[in-house]
Formats: sequence, structure tokens, C-alpha cells
Amino acid sequence: MTSPFDLTGRRALVTGSSRGIGLAIARSLLEAGAHVVVHGRARAVVEATAAALAGEFGADAVSTAVFDVTEESSVVEGVAAIEAAGAIDILVNNAGVQHREPMLEVSLEDWDRVIRTDLTSAFLVGRTVARAMIARGAGAIVNICSVQTDLARPTIGAYTAAKGGLRNLTKAMTAEWAGSGVRVNGVAPGYIRTELTQALVDDPTFNAWVLGRTPMDRWGEPEDIGGAVVWLSSHASRFVTGQVVFVDGGMTAVV
Repeated sequence: MTSPFDLTGRRALVTGSSRGIGLAIARSLLEAGAHVVVHGRARAVVEATAAALAGEFGADAVSTAVFDVTEESSVVEGVAAIEAAGAIDILVNNAGVQHREPMLEVSLEDWDRVIRTDLTSAFLVGRTVARAMIARGAGAIVNICSVQTDLARPTIGAYTAAKGGLRNLTKAMTAEWAGSGVRVNGVAPGYIRTELTQALVDDPTFNAWVLGRTPMDRWGEPEDIGGAVVWLSSHASRFVTGQVVFVDGGMTAVV
């Protein structure tokens, strides 16, 4: 009997998947049988990542896309090129940036850059991909949120605002598209150890705060996010939509 988590024959676009959490998500989808479109803005990095994955999962399992998720014309052209090779059955809106600076000091330019990359891009890519999904009557979209979807810390106001908005964008997409067969959910990672957060891991004070605040007493690993994405992309979650699943080691469950 075929597993309800099996993604064989389905094609997934994972934005920002050349490294970090996005790469781990791409790997999990590949392990579940999906074809994955590796995406980023730096062609050399995207192609190197795709080549490494192709060496492990086979050349037919991986393809690439290079476009700017914050520019509508680039998104439309990029998605059209992917769809020309085959339907996008799964979209994971993972691309994002962080900016650490007190709100009294952050420039409007930096605020806009974070909102545009972490929130507006999910709107742009999401609705562009959803048009074809709606026409086909099926599709799964997973927006990568954060514990900052519900919580806040000093110096990351733009990121917190963007991730809170992404939660409600997930609900708005559900309200408009669920009746057309498109499911939209979110995954909210806790503090994950990646090359981008290694400086925080190495900071004794911040590391102690994370461990003390997380009931599982560890940082998450990028691989911890993939299972939730596979579930929300698969038939196993066929009646789940409009939800945000927190993968945070219990951080948001305690005070």
C-alpha cells in the first residue's frame, strides 16, 4: 500500500533552497519521492547545490530556477519557465532575510527590505503559482514562518512583523483558495542551527538563553523542519489547511 506521505510524481519549488533550512527541506522532499526545483538568486550557488543533490538522488530528481522573489516580473517569468517543464504541485515559500537593529534606529530601507523579502515575496510567488494550481484543482503551499510569528524579541522588529503577517497571509490564502483544491499551511521553526545563526550559537549568553527557553534543551537542526513540510505537502494532511505548525522544541508552549 502506498504511504500517504509518498510524494512520487509530484514537483516542488522551494524558494531559497541553495543552503540552510531551504536545502534541508529540499532534501526531505526528495527523500519522499518529489522532484525538487532548487531556487536562489546566485546561479553558481544554485547550480552547485543542484549538482550535489542530483549526485545523490539522480539527475531527473532535481532542476533549478534563478529569479528574484521580490520582483513581480522576475517571479512571473521564473514560475512560467518552471511550469513549462512541468506543473508545480508543491510550493514552499522559504526565502527570507534577517536584520538586527533597534526599531528606533532601523532605516526605512532596511525595514522595507525585510518585509519585501519575508512577506511580500510569499504573496508574489504564492499567487503566481496558485493561478495554475487553481486551474488544475489541486496544490499545496507551505509558508515558512517562525516562532516570531507569535513571539517578539528586541532588535528584530521588521522580521517579527513580517512573520506575523505571513501567518495571516496563510489564512487569507486559505480563505480564497481552499475551495479550489489548494491547501495553504505554515511551518514555524524555532531557533535552528545554520550557517546564518552560527554566530548566535557561538555567543555564550544567547546560546544559554535559547537552551533555557527551549524545553528540549537544544537548538533545532535544519533537518527537523523537513518532516513537517513533507506532511503538509502530502495526502496525509489532505484536510489540513490554514494552520501554522510550530517546530520549536516546545518554546512557544511554555512561559
